Amino acid sequence: MSLDTVIRGAETVDALGRRAESIGIVGGKIAGRYAPGEEPAATETIDATGLVLIPGLIDMHSHHREPGYEYKDTIEAATRQCAAGGVTTTVGMPNVQPPPNTLERLESMMKLYERSAVVDWNINPAGTIPDEIPRMAGTGIAAFKVFMVTDTGRDYPHMPGIGVHDHGELMHIMQLCAANDVPLMVHPHDQALMDFIEKEYWDRGERDALAYAKAYASYDGVIWETAIALLLRLQKATGVHLHLLHVQTAGSIELIRAAKKAGQKVSAEINPWALFLGNDWANIERLGSYALSYWVPEDNVPALWEGLADGTIDIVATDHAPHTREEKEIGWTDGWKAHTGTPSTQFYLRMLLDAVAAGRLTMERLVEATSTAPARLFRMAAKGRLDVGADADLVLVDAGMSTTISDDEVLSVVGWSPYAGRSFVGAPVRTLVRGRTVFENGSVVGEPGFGKIAAAIRGGNTNS
Repeated sequence: MSLDTVIRGAETVDALGRRAESIGIVGGKIAGRYAPGEEPAATETIDATGLVLIPGLIDMHSHHREPGYEYKDTIEAATRQCAAGGVTTTVGMPNVQPPPNTLERLESMMKLYERSAVVDWNINPAGTIPDEIPRMAGTGIAAFKVFMVTDTGRDYPHMPGIGVHDHGELMHIMQLCAANDVPLMVHPHDQALMDFIEKEYWDRGERDALAYAKAYASYDGVIWETAIALLLRLQKATGVHLHLLHVQTAGSIELIRAAKKAGQKVSAEINPWALFLGNDWANIERLGSYALSYWVPEDNVPALWEGLADGTIDIVATDHAPHTREEKEIGWTDGWKAHTGTPSTQFYLRMLLDAVAAGRLTMERLVEATSTAPARLFRMAAKGRLDVGADADLVLVDAGMSTTISDDEVLSVVGWSPYAGRSFVGAPVRTLVRGRTVFENGSVVGEPGFGKIAAAIRGGNTNS
């Protein structure tokens, strides 16, 4: 057999462990794994001597901003960042305008990805209209998404049409997702408690970004843990595959661990800001709203790393969320008016590789949390592994390369990163999507429209 491409000389890392082997590619698929020197002839040979080869990352949680907010970022710009960061499949979120909470809106949004995406993609539409859930379930979506949060004093990023707070409505949505065999992602949040906590801060005249950060972390993360406890009980009642977003407290880890031990169909994710940005109060003081997402008080951090290492937290996903400088600057005086979220998809593999270099994480667990587990949990059958027959979504990594992030290399439309000035050990140097190189030598070479939907397969076992 003649190969289209052979990658020689790399150390591969996947569920089978580490191997010195070559990977052969034919027609965008992995065609073989060969001992060094036993590879068939190939049209293209990639010399990967000294590099580590891993499956392409699957980012299950990324806010791409198109349609409606292209001044923040576009699908093309977001997926170019993915290519540069080793992400071969990216999954968009529903807080765009109009929000994809009907079949017609979802299909319209899919056409935008078909036209513009550089890497493969999927979309998590808002499961907020019960009658639309069965209609959207058959489109290959990875999951539905619901926010339990209502923003105070602003209508973005958590706008009408994507949030549900009523417990009965949540239970109905869970029943429908279970009946249609689609996972439900939930941004946990206790709005009634947050309303009370916010008023405490405002009555004291505290409204800046630091006050905002403290409010959301108040009372040892009570708004997160009460919401998660409720969601876990509703999951038990309905049997839905519940995927919990934004895990950031030690108490949340305990709740999720207990639910999994009891056999509940629950999975969870952590975001880079919880481990590399918002977990240090000095970053909040220095960057204000630029560092928020949320503040993660430092006493939670050991439990988060432990939960990621032992699999209580199943996956790492970015929560990539670009905003303009103007939308962040206002936070110095009013944190409740600043748009929350931080861009990270271009750089989070560097952060995780640095954690491997520092001994906080194994390379095998990195691959599981960013690729293998997302593909398994959300049933992207051809993704997330180096098996023969799988899509040749591959990343070559220089595990010893030291880089310092700068705003000059940011590919996002907003042009800034909260990680600028930070140095990390380990970096992706080449990214392939279905056998085609989309990033090499520091440049994105993939073309808009090359990306295809990474459709989920319904009717299987999520093994969650």
